[in-house]
Amino acid sequence: MPFSRSELLSFTGGTLPDLIPDPTRLLFVGINPGLLSVAVQAHFAPRGNRFFPALLAAGIVDRRIDASAGMLPADEHHLKHRGVGITSIVPGASAKASDLSNDELHEGGRRLRADIQNIRPRVVALLGIGAYRTAFGAPHATVGRQPIEWEGTDEVWVVPNPSGLNRHYTTAALAEAYREVAVRAGIVTA
Repeated sequence: MPFSRSELLSFTGGTLPDLIPDPTRLLFVGINPGLLSVAVQAHFAPRGNRFFPALLAAGIVDRRIDASAGMLPADEHHLKHRGVGITSIVPGASAKASDLSNDELHEGGRRLRADIQNIRPRVVALLGIGAYRTAFGAPHATVGRQPIEWEGTDEVWVVPNPSGLNRHYTTAALAEAYREVAVRAGIVTA
């Protein structure tokens, strides 16, 4: 279902529901939803986004998931059954993550930390080092496991963002990073 640019822009600031299984073993945290994701009410909806292909390559899911026209109930069930959750630092959609202000990222970080206390995921995997550094006041953070403790989770990781703007990470490299957090969460075996 194609959208015109003006139709997509009308979704600016819109939200979509978090995908939170009970229990949540691994919570992937994006920066904020894109306009198409809000339009079709599915995380990582753009057809070129490498999130779901990387999950498949990592062995986190056992099927191809295409959220470009919305999430199929069977795919949502599969993610939940596997213990995989998806949320965002900032809930409101924008055309680009770079449109977000530092204040929005800081506030989103505070909200996320509070949510994690309720969700209680085994592992939190934040998608993107730049947003993580800003949202959590960690300007020297690097990709990988973070040397911090958050109430409500065992481990906090930063993994590469699957956005097309982050092309220097191949789908295989994304899958390797995502597999590492899935092993830590007990979703796949080493």
